[in-house]
Amino acid sequence: MKKTAHKKQCLLRTLALFAALLLTLATAGCSAEQPNHASTGSEDFIRSTDFKLNTVVTVTIYDSEDESLLTECMNLCDKYENIFSRTNPNSELYKLNHRQLSSSGTSENTRRVSKELADLLSIGLTYSRQSDGAFDIAIAPLTELWSFSSEDPSVPEDTDIRDAVSKCGLQGVSIDGQSITLESPDTAFDLGGIAKGYIADRMKEYLLSQGVTSATINLGGNVVCVGSKPDGTPFTIGVQKPFADRNETAAAMKITDKSVVSSGIYERFFEENGTLYHHILNPKTGYPYDNELISVTIISDKSVDGDALSTTCFALGYEKGMEFIESFPDVEAIFITDDYELHYTENFEQKITLVKTAAQTQ
Repeated sequence: MKKTAHKKQCLLRTLALFAALLLTLATAGCSAEQPNHASTGSEDFIRSTDFKLNTVVTVTIYDSEDESLLTECMNLCDKYENIFSRTNPNSELYKLNHRQLSSSGTSENTRRVSKELADLLSIGLTYSRQSDGAFDIAIAPLTELWSFSSEDPSVPEDTDIRDAVSKCGLQGVSIDGQSITLESPDTAFDLGGIAKGYIADRMKEYLLSQGVTSATINLGGNVVCVGSKPDGTPFTIGVQKPFADRNETAAAMKITDKSVVSSGIYERFFEENGTLYHHILNPKTGYPYDNELISVTIISDKSVDGDALSTTCFALGYEKGMEFIESFPDVEAIFITDDYELHYTENFEQKITLVKTAAQTQ
């Protein structure tokens, strides 16, 4: 993936100044390190923040003082990380990828997995196939090469990349209930593109089951609004304006009981020899996508859908991604291209109320 020096400098400025979503507590003074916060106009809340799922997780509840709810939400993060982690040797996914789970039925290539893992794999397979492989959950052989989380990441050897690409893809993969068949010994899954959304949905389900009707869940940019503000009005969510202070928004919208998720080049990246490499990898080339997009933001009912769709649309690029997302009637999106223009889905303003920002009223 090659960038001109000018484009690289522009992108780096954007990475430093641009947070794909800005969800801020207007009066509660949310930490500047958090890219997302929810505007409620109320200071009555309980909150827990911790580092889990390789990101900062924050849960804020506005209509309960029961802090055990926060504890259980964090426990759910731990539970699902022990199922979906690609790198933890004790996780169920790791054991599946390394064929350490017992065979199921009459085939040595079939393994029985938990309901949660089967559910998430099924969702991932659906989006992988709908996007013709642009979004590929069987990309672990490739992601293992790109060490974006290491202290000194570097570009892998091209021969190693080509070898990994040959091992990616969903050929010979099928799921029947909780049984998954993997015909190729090289098939391995990376659920990082959808796991946080699935976990956020489970956390929301838990809070609703406990009678919570006003809360926000922030899993490092995957934001779920549980209900509305305590006074019944929507949460205000803004899209951060590039090249501006983190509190200056390019657009703002009213959100009730929905998920807002972004995927973009700012999440994990490094530079090598003047070229910027980000973590959204093309399973067909083995290198990061280079398609003129900075970010895709998805507004949906379920966070797992937003997670999968944001990555899928980014992978498809602006034109194909917009065409793809328009086929989902209950989903809206904002694409930000590398000229820093915001592009909305056709019916965005009919479905979602936009709010004038301070910059727009000047």
